[in-house]
Amino acid sequence: MALMKSISGIRGTIGGKAGEGLNPLDICKFTSAYATLIRKTTTQNSNTIVVGRDARISGEMVKNVVCGTLMGMGFDVINIGLASTPTTELAVTMTGSCGGIILTASHNPRQWNALKLLNEKGEFLNAAEGKEVLRIAEAEEFDFAEVDELGKYIEDFTFDEKHIESVLALKLVDVEAIRKANFKVALDTINSVGGIVLPKLLDKLGVSYHVLYGEPTGDFQHNPEPLEKNLGDIMNLMKGGDYDVAFVVDPDVDRLAFICEDGTMYGEEYTLVTVADYVLKHTPGNTVSNLSSTRALRDVTNLYGGTYTASAVGEVNVTTKMKEVGAVIGGEGNGGVIYPESHYGRDALVGIALFLSHLAHEGKKVSEIRKTYPPYFIAKNRIDLTPATDVDALLEQVKELYKNEQINDVDGVKIDFADSWVHLRKSNTEPIIRVYSEAATMEQADELGKKIMEIVYSYVK
Repeated sequence: MALMKSISGIRGTIGGKAGEGLNPLDICKFTSAYATLIRKTTTQNSNTIVVGRDARISGEMVKNVVCGTLMGMGFDVINIGLASTPTTELAVTMTGSCGGIILTASHNPRQWNALKLLNEKGEFLNAAEGKEVLRIAEAEEFDFAEVDELGKYIEDFTFDEKHIESVLALKLVDVEAIRKANFKVALDTINSVGGIVLPKLLDKLGVSYHVLYGEPTGDFQHNPEPLEKNLGDIMNLMKGGDYDVAFVVDPDVDRLAFICEDGTMYGEEYTLVTVADYVLKHTPGNTVSNLSSTRALRDVTNLYGGTYTASAVGEVNVTTKMKEVGAVIGGEGNGGVIYPESHYGRDALVGIALFLSHLAHEGKKVSEIRKTYPPYFIAKNRIDLTPATDVDALLEQVKELYKNEQINDVDGVKIDFADSWVHLRKSNTEPIIRVYSEAATMEQADELGKKIMEIVYSYVK
């Protein structure tokens, strides 16, 4: 059993002893700590907290504990039912609530679940707020409500439609052009909430579709992370030539991957790049992605006269930097599109609507559009260390060795070379350094990463 407590929430496998897995006692403790923080920090004249969940098998149990605990803390609960992460984020602001909790372990396997914690803007808590939740939970500094002050329970299952309407209202979503294009789309919604909301979106856009694994049972038919190694079924479906594009999402629908009309992967790093190309073409401006994302976004941004900025890894870090630089589009290379015209959160519905608008305007095949972007490949490696290893000291040595190159140390050490880069970042949960490297070919990217790894290992010895 595993229980991981971090500033971004609590995540774990279902069952086990208290403190060793995600069980009712720990769910209650961390929900109470979150409610205590919200009580102290909210500026909203509201006493409601939104709860939404993906379709995981454990979701009903976790939802019941979370909702009961919030009521016990004196908050009214708006349960929006089976809902995507971006839908839940939008529901917070649409209802004027003071916070929200999303019950999802994102791309983790079926035995996992998690509490993702939102502020009154429907955005993830920042690092300081996350640390405070952990401190409150550890100290058990929470007071439950007296009987006359218990919260109320409300169900409202209308937010899929409200989310979709907000997407259709975006200026750059060209509904008429999409309808005229008569697109045929395949979907892999991995037995979760994407199977509920994405068909509704495509119906509104006038797009015909076929869904793989659309029943929201939570019994995922393959590893739910939308990576090529997990997507053989829908790739084979696309090879039949019957569809213009396939969209693949993770269980909470904040990550989006494309598959070309010939069954080849588009590349998850290029989801954001392509959507950004469309947005920048119509609204030139600045962009942001995290340090481990492809350089192609920088290239496309420069093409339109904007400025690209890299942030630390983590969605809240991306959105914070986007606000600082006034970015018109941003996100993460894992298929996460953040479009401020909608909201500051990764949203596959927004990504799909903008991409289909782009596809309709371009009049090209998806594979042809992919070829218009700079070809980069990212290799992902790791350096295993002992718990006693001083990782920070190792990274400082690497930084000193490459001091004549362009260095970014906002999150680990990223070394930018003329035609490639490597990013070394220590894990917060285990004694390893993640090594991401990008170059013009996968072989070159892997070679660069392993070269840096050899240097680090030489320091360890």
